[in-house]
Amino acid sequence: MSAALTAAEWAAVAAGTAAADLTWWRVAQREHYEPGRNTAMLRMWATRTPVSALPYAVGAVCAAGAFRYPVLGIPAALAAAAAPVGLVFRKPFPRPAFTQRLRRLAGGTVAVQLAAAVAFRSPAVSAALVLFTAPVTDGVLAALKPLEAKLGSKFVTSARARLAQVSPDVVAITGSYGKTSTKAYVEALLAPEKSVFASPASFNNMMGLSRSINDGLSGSTEVFVAEMGTYGPGEIRRLTETFPPRIAAITTIGEAHLERMGSRAAIVTAKLEITERAEIVVLNTDVPELAEAADRLQSSKTVVRVSTRPDTVADVRVVPDGDAWVLTDEGRGTTRIAQPPGGGHPVNLAIATGIARVLGVSWASIEATVGRKLPGVAHRAEASVNEAGIHVIDDTYNANPDGAAQALALARQLGEGHRVWVVTPGMVELGSSQDQRNREFAEQVMATPGATLVVVGGTNRRPLVAGSVPDRTVLVPSRQAAMAHISGKAEPGDVVLFENDLPDHYP
Repeated sequence: MSAALTAAEWAAVAAGTAAADLTWWRVAQREHYEPGRNTAMLRMWATRTPVSALPYAVGAVCAAGAFRYPVLGIPAALAAAAAPVGLVFRKPFPRPAFTQRLRRLAGGTVAVQLAAAVAFRSPAVSAALVLFTAPVTDGVLAALKPLEAKLGSKFVTSARARLAQVSPDVVAITGSYGKTSTKAYVEALLAPEKSVFASPASFNNMMGLSRSINDGLSGSTEVFVAEMGTYGPGEIRRLTETFPPRIAAITTIGEAHLERMGSRAAIVTAKLEITERAEIVVLNTDVPELAEAADRLQSSKTVVRVSTRPDTVADVRVVPDGDAWVLTDEGRGTTRIAQPPGGGHPVNLAIATGIARVLGVSWASIEATVGRKLPGVAHRAEASVNEAGIHVIDDTYNANPDGAAQALALARQLGEGHRVWVVTPGMVELGSSQDQRNREFAEQVMATPGATLVVVGGTNRRPLVAGSVPDRTVLVPSRQAAMAHISGKAEPGDVVLFENDLPDHYP
């Protein structure tokens, strides 16, 4: 083998490795550095948009041949770096932000790749390794996890000390969805009588809650409301061990994160971890598993049952009644209120009222607060009218079937007699139910008079198209392309619903 060919092979390996590393470091960053997610995203690209994975097939064939014909190592490395095509050649290319954490990931990844190059001294082996950049980065993330926990421990320790110093009542909220809306309602109901601080946005993991406490918990705070999220068993338990709640609430159990959790039973188990250290639990007993948990826990804890059904025995009920909700705080009072912005879900207000009840907020204060306009949550069925007289519903932070159906109902209401444009990439992380739920949503759109479904990207294209009618369906590569398509066709009075929005590393 000539020295020139060997040099060309190594140059191709270096270029291909660098390109693949940049791609998968970016994906890792967008997936919150969770081990396994790069491989999961690679699988999604390969199954949802198979053409994007073609370079991998070319790279694999060339890499196998490179052991006999070394020149094939050059196309092997370069082809592998070009996949997934839709991500690598997306414009503008989403480059990673080189934070301290990303630099540690980069250092670990390059160390593995250099070790392989030194150990095997074979361009063919290193070219083949480019094919496995996604799982390699996942392995490095798993290896770095203890180090990351140690590096973050100083912030966690500081947050625990601050929480102990201020000593507020800690309210922990979880659920498959509705956490952020419930948190907003809790804050609104407590504010007239309590000094309350809620974790901002979706700061719902260990580092997010630590930052919330360190940056925002004042000495006068009486109640700290903490949203707690989870991708698997044990996460919420660790959060409650670190930030023990006096009151714990679960909004609902649904299909969100079913892909990661594996089963509904696993979701229930993971969510119920929030109750383990709490003195008081507030549970949505419309959910059978939570009703069972309420019965089981009542001998050891104070249990507040909430419901949205008029015939259910509960401490708090919020029952839909036409365009209004009827709120009943058992033994204290009943009031009829207008639905909040975007419709919302009544169980979220029921949970919030149950929390306010056990914290001693008077019924008069609760009734006065709900009698005013309840707070909406940004990017969740957020309705406005633009300068062209077109209704725009921003539901881009919603990713569950119930919320999508509610947003579509709002679009129907606002767009009666006009066209409705539904722009969506579909819903994700619903496990084996994902295709069915997206197909059902498309069918709901088709049942809306004058509605057009604008399918963004390839993540859920097949099930959305399967549930739609061809002449009322538009396929576009991006949300920007969707807006460009609609801008020349929408008229005053029309409605544009943006339902969910996926990060830029999705197909």
